Amino acid sequence: MKRYITLLDESVGVELVLPVTPSSYQWPHEAAIETVTVDQLGDLNFFGGTKMGSTTLTDCILPAHDYPFLSPGAGTNPWVYLEQLEKWTDKGTVLRFLVSDTPVNAAVLLEGVTYREQDGTNDLYADITLRQYRRPDTPALPAQGSASAATTRDSATGASTARVTTVQSGDTLWAIARKFYGDGTLATALASYNQIQNANLIYPGQVLQIPPRGELP
Repeated sequence: MKRYITLLDESVGVELVLPVTPSSYQWPHEAAIETVTVDQLGDLNFFGGTKMGSTTLTDCILPAHDYPFLSPGAGTNPWVYLEQLEKWTDKGTVLRFLVSDTPVNAAVLLEGVTYREQDGTNDLYADITLRQYRRPDTPALPAQGSASAATTRDSATGASTARVTTVQSGDTLWAIARKFYGDGTLATALASYNQIQNANLIYPGQVLQIPPRGELP
């Protein structure tokens, strides 16, 4: 079954079906694994979600002639295709990358298009680079009085002193340190501050003090 590769701008309903399907394509699906060295335990691997995918569609033919192998409805002005691709690149338009009869359906940005003429036919050969797009989430503020991420304040000055967080099922000190300080390697220091002897042993419902980074031991 022949595959068709489509780039779709959902915001205005404009789609571009590649007039000639490349001989091959790839779309990665990988986990983000971070390795941290912990005293007396050695290397530990932590799951950090999934990586953002990217791919380059190479040698995409933008035809100047009506070849029998073109996708249905394909045009024969290569510059029209190129103009649309460059427009999406310049505007940072979020597109859907679709491959017919497969599960591939990803939001992407067009990083760039490199094109060339090479055989005297006036066809263009383009390399199209796509990077997966993920809409940034705005973190929700905790409800007032919530124990999951509260802040304590000095009663005299009102200055922030330390936050507290309640351990949830599946939490690790490394993940908590990364969440609040942006650095999971501070897990050992956070354990010491909270008088936890084993940094790898915390339990749901446990309340931890989250001091300013400069107050960690």
